[in-house]
Amino acid sequence: MARIAVLCGTGMSAFASHLSSATGSKSSTLRVDSEWGQIPVTLIDTGDGEVMVIDRHHSDSDSRTPPHRIEHLANVHAAVSFQPDLILSINSVGSMREDLPPGTIGVAADVLDLAEKPWTFHDVDATHADRTSCFDPQSSEICAQVLASIQGQAADDLVVAQCVGPQFETPSEIDALERLGADVVGMTLGPESRLVAEVSIPHVALPCSSNWAAGRTPGSPEAEINHEAVDEMAASMRERVGECVKALLSSR
Repeated sequence: MARIAVLCGTGMSAFASHLSSATGSKSSTLRVDSEWGQIPVTLIDTGDGEVMVIDRHHSDSDSRTPPHRIEHLANVHAAVSFQPDLILSINSVGSMREDLPPGTIGVAADVLDLAEKPWTFHDVDATHADRTSCFDPQSSEICAQVLASIQGQAADDLVVAQCVGPQFETPSEIDALERLGADVVGMTLGPESRLVAEVSIPHVALPCSSNWAAGRTPGSPEAEINHEAVDEMAASMRERVGECVKALLSSR
């Protein structure tokens, strides 16, 4: 039976309950132990396969862990412990591309991560994981087809820039990232892609356009970015993410 581990965040805190309801499946929760702390996860048996959902912003209080404080090692460790066939990252991003307006989902083709903080499972013995192709082409194509059938199109060549947050970027930073080849910008995919590369499990990422990047709002380059609006926009894309998960399970 196919297994997929899903790492999700902004706007997707209710994704596990949505997927359980959409597939008519029961879910269970547990905590996975790791040397970086316990990770709460939700397990869903859809009939076509098993899904583990991890909210990367989880915390032991009512607050949400900010992006610069996320323990990505713990989250990816929990995903790997599930022994999945695939790890799926769902990431809220700001868009620089006209064909990816807020409310649409694309497919990541590469990552532009120049952040200074290293992320690795190998702090003792040097290990250099290859990242020439970060994402699984077959799984990416399946998601692109599903999204195109729903949205009418799906940008499947996205380069996702990594910024540490928690502040949103400035227009000048966005200009610089675009010159370097970025299409969208987020705060979480960079570390996840680095760690997943080290565990040799196929990876696919769905950047969810939750806002225009700073300075890129059509007709209103001075428009501010509001986190509550970003969260609400991201939440509106849960159903499409769920359709991608179901298609990925059926394909394996």
